[in-house]
Amino acid sequence: MAQDPYSELGLARGADADTVRKAFRKLAKKHHPDVNRGDKASEEKFKRLSAAFDLLGDADKKRRFDSGEIDADGRDVHAGLARGRGANPFEGAGGFQSAGFDGVDLNDILGGMFGGGGGRGGRGGRGGGFAAKGADVRARVEIDLEDTITGAKRRIAFSDGRTLDVGIPKGAVDGQTLRLRGQGAPGRAGAGDALIEIGLRVHPVFRREGESLAMDLPISVPDAVLGGKVSAPTPEGPVTLNVPPGSNSGSTLRLKGRGLFDAAGRRGDLLARLVVTLPDAPDTELAAFAVDWRQNRPYAPKSKA
Repeated sequence: MAQDPYSELGLARGADADTVRKAFRKLAKKHHPDVNRGDKASEEKFKRLSAAFDLLGDADKKRRFDSGEIDADGRDVHAGLARGRGANPFEGAGGFQSAGFDGVDLNDILGGMFGGGGGRGGRGGRGGGFAAKGADVRARVEIDLEDTITGAKRRIAFSDGRTLDVGIPKGAVDGQTLRLRGQGAPGRAGAGDALIEIGLRVHPVFRREGESLAMDLPISVPDAVLGGKVSAPTPEGPVTLNVPPGSNSGSTLRLKGRGLFDAAGRRGDLLARLVVTLPDAPDTELAAFAVDWRQNRPYAPKSKA
């Protein structure tokens, strides 16, 4: 029988789903086979982590495990055993149905980040009376913000060299899970599913605000005072914007339809927030102008609530 999945992830028993997910990501990155090539100890550790997350990362399996209905291999605990040993299947020794860790099918560990666990009948019937469907497997894929606008494909490699082309849909968001049916671990009643969690990389220019994108757009003092045309980046490339005369930092220019797609396929806007910026190098004429302005035309900007 597999080890206690909570202990494998370094967690206290009963940790919530978010804590489980964070612990798995941290440890999986550390022990990933691609990071530790040829390190058998790390490879085995990664297998155990994947198996633990396959159980605790599934809300229904986690609930059943916590209540003592299934063991660490995802197998049903016989009713008599559950009554005789209490709700915790790790109390005492012996008497468990044990598939051993050799039953894990690493061929379905997509991108090295899936939870393993093939061969555990997590969805099977009691006592082996029904054919079991294969376990789900999991991965996390990091994408760029531009991928959520145009859509993209990512090729993910299986541990045995097989690859899977995964389509990233328009409007994908950070934390979203894509389900690929029948791409999980094999089972007598059919293969499980592959669950791929989307991670959105931080963009150096744009930040998400709902379906809108926002960015800071530096402008010069003359353009702020007199108005002018400035170049502004967008996900599709630079465009020219008209800055109105008398623009202050914090003023916003809206570019219609240059933001992100929502679930219905509608695209939001791009918000360019102006930032009045002084020259990088000292400018004596500008300094002299500011001295004269402060002495002869003083004013106190008002704070905006």
